[in-house]
Amino acid sequence: MIENRPWLTLVSHFSLLLGIGVVALPVWVALVASTHPSSAFAAGEIPLWFGDQALENWRSVFLGEASSGVDVPVWKMMINSFVMALGITIGKLFISLLSAYAIVFFRFPFRGLCFWVIFITLMLPVEVRIVPTYEVVANLDMLNSYSGLILPLIASATATFLFRQCFMSMPGELIEAARMDGAGPVRFFFDILLPMTRTNIAALFVIMFIYGWNQYLWPVIITTDDAYYTLVMSIKRMLAVDQGDIEWNHVMVTTLLAMLPPVAVVIGMQKLFVKGLVDAEK
Repeated sequence: MIENRPWLTLVSHFSLLLGIGVVALPVWVALVASTHPSSAFAAGEIPLWFGDQALENWRSVFLGEASSGVDVPVWKMMINSFVMALGITIGKLFISLLSAYAIVFFRFPFRGLCFWVIFITLMLPVEVRIVPTYEVVANLDMLNSYSGLILPLIASATATFLFRQCFMSMPGELIEAARMDGAGPVRFFFDILLPMTRTNIAALFVIMFIYGWNQYLWPVIITTDDAYYTLVMSIKRMLAVDQGDIEWNHVMVTTLLAMLPPVAVVIGMQKLFVKGLVDAEK
């Protein structure tokens, strides 16, 4: 039963507007700050309305060097972030799909043990195993490279677990029908299993892309060459300048640019993302 009380509706709308304001205020401040010269922040005041330097600031940040602390343009760092995020996302999905497929549909010794070993790695985030991971990457001569940024992060116990649960919900009649139709393991995987898990893959794609895009600690540790800097880690470098002479307008432009790709992925895949999460809860 749905209660129809005016005061309850008013409180709900007020709470919703308050939440939107809390979330949107930092974005508004960053957007306004990106349109002012850096001298506008010298007095420690934050302008709340647009200035007249928007085009100049955005053009100088996007095409020129990001700031005095970073020697590469923002578009180059956006490419690095995009390559890293996309590589991590595709790698996680590919490995997780194959791992879950093998665990659910194949019979081999210690199958259950293999799953639990993968599952236990959920308790070992990157921060815990970062020293031995760095040692392995250094020994393989993958520092300052895309492979060094991507490969250590492409295993995902969470995605393997979710795909396993999804595959286990497949009806047995479907598997028997595919077998009677002569479908082998490869055809069953590509022609039947992948189309039926399309929404789950889309939901995990969005989550994994944002995870890869927002990576900060691992790129900071293994990259010393500016050519492999990612956009997120460059923001911290832009704040670390001598004598506090921070170009806040350029920092805010870079921050807004760092927000655009994840937002575009979420908006572009919104329907599949929501449907994938709802289907996963069933």
